[in-house]
Order: sequence, then structure tokens, then C-alpha cells
Amino acid sequence: MLVTTTFSFDGYRIKEYKGVVRGIIVRAPTIAQGIVGGLKNIVGGQIGAYTEMCEQARGQAYALLIEHARAMGANAVVGLRYDASEVVSRGSATEVLCYGTAVVVEQA
Repeated sequence: MLVTTTFSFDGYRIKEYKGVVRGIIVRAPTIAQGIVGGLKNIVGGQIGAYTEMCEQARGQAYALLIEHARAMGANAVVGLRYDASEVVSRGSATEVLCYGTAVVVEQA
């Protein structure tokens, strides 16, 4: 599966547009991540536990996007983007959305 944040691939042409594809995941920190994150909030600095949680959420959202594109018969995704928002007040859960346009490409 070819994926790009741009809207074309060098050496390929878009043969067919399949439509918008997305992967959505909602993640909350584990108890350990919450404790470590809470302590870091007090003393300041990078919160590695939260960074790890966000990376996991992005990876899962991306995997769901790829699965969605394959189910639509696409072999590529153009215009890949990520978005994130708080779902539950006080940062209890974060939604990560990965989206783009599923296409069929062929070598030019």
C-alpha cells in the first residue's frame, strides 16, 4: 500500500478514486501512564508515558486506515492527515483520526 501526505506519487498516475478512508482510535492512559504523567505535570518536562500512548494511538489509527483502504479495493492513499481531540474532559481520553483519499494507482 503506497501512502503519501501529498496528492500524487512520482512515476504513478491515479487511475481511480475510491473515496475518503479513515482510521479512528480512542485511547486513555493506563494507570501507570496516568501516575507517571501526573507526577511529570508537577515537576514539568516531557511526559514520555503520554508520548508512548499517543504513538500507539497514531499507529493503530494508521493501521485501521490501511485496512479501510484495502477493503475499498485501493492500492494507495493520498492526502494522509492526522487529527486529535480530547473526548472526555480533563484529558481522560484522546481521539486520534487518520484520514486520506483511497485511490488505485498504476505506474505511468
